[in-house]
Amino acid sequence: MRWDNLSESPTGDSALFGTDAVVTRTFDTPEFRGITFHEVRARSIVNRVPGASRMPFEWTVNPYRGCTHACVYCFARRTHSYLDLDTGLGFDSQIVVKTNAPELLRKQLSSPRWQGAHIAMGTNVDCYQRAEGRYELMPGIIAALRDHANPFSILTKGTLILRDLDLLLQAARVTDVGVSVSVGFTDRELWRTVEPGTPAPERRLDVVRTLTDHGIGCGVLMAPVIPFLGDHPDQLRATVRAIAASGATSVTPLVLHLRPGAREWFTQWLDRHHPHLVRRYERLYAEGAYAPKWYQRRITRQVHELADEFGIGPARRGASRRLTPPSGEPRRPPGQPSAQPHPQPHPQPSEPGPTQLTLL
Repeated sequence: MRWDNLSESPTGDSALFGTDAVVTRTFDTPEFRGITFHEVRARSIVNRVPGASRMPFEWTVNPYRGCTHACVYCFARRTHSYLDLDTGLGFDSQIVVKTNAPELLRKQLSSPRWQGAHIAMGTNVDCYQRAEGRYELMPGIIAALRDHANPFSILTKGTLILRDLDLLLQAARVTDVGVSVSVGFTDRELWRTVEPGTPAPERRLDVVRTLTDHGIGCGVLMAPVIPFLGDHPDQLRATVRAIAASGATSVTPLVLHLRPGAREWFTQWLDRHHPHLVRRYERLYAEGAYAPKWYQRRITRQVHELADEFGIGPARRGASRRLTPPSGEPRRPPGQPSAQPHPQPHPQPSEPGPTQLTLL
């Protein structure tokens, strides 16, 4: 999901971005103090996931690069280096915005070459980060997917998704729609330090509750489970209990992984806030970006047991939470209204065993 080739900005800012999109404006704004927006007009918006990826989908749409959520562990930090931007504070504050994303997506979905494959969003940076409140790209994106009856899924930490609830319901009448919310822990002290730009965990669970109340089955990606800081049995129990109380249809644990770019930034944070853990992390992640399989299996087993106790289960491996029309109602052609007021959630079978590496 690299942006190769963006051309020179008319303001003379940079050819940082290559030639695959044109930088139209770079500016700061008082309501986003400390944030710089690079507005670009991209030439493509649907990205193919590399074949070697662990992702359970092939195509993504990412209207933003960089993320004001500022999660210290975010694996997408490395992608900022492709643009010659800093993967630390630069990733948190230098936000690239594909301002023409909705119109470009509509054009690409109309192409006879497009076969209607599932499109995943929020898998690189959050499409409902704070910048979305300013640019409002997602309503146009969802409307394009709805009008072409193209299946899609959204993963988010943002509460702004509720703004687009009606569009999600409309899309669900004509295609499969998956929604998941990311909540790795409910510890407020941990949240404030590792996810400083995100809504609080309880607010994200309010999103799950609201979506569920409107007939949208919403799963929770319990990510990341952070070793030695968020993995105590009492912490896991409190988190799964809160997820169950929100009405989530599933909970899927994902242990922290530290790819290049994120690893260096997270290690700096760890050295400042928890220096006694630096050596433990070096040992735990000595083999690479992922925690050892034994540790992943232990966390997965604990979360699954708690999920069973509280009455929810893991998502089926590689599956999104899907919305389908009420029983007996066929899919509608794009643009044709449905007589039913709301779609109903379609239950997914669960699969036992580790699911740690199926997403993100």
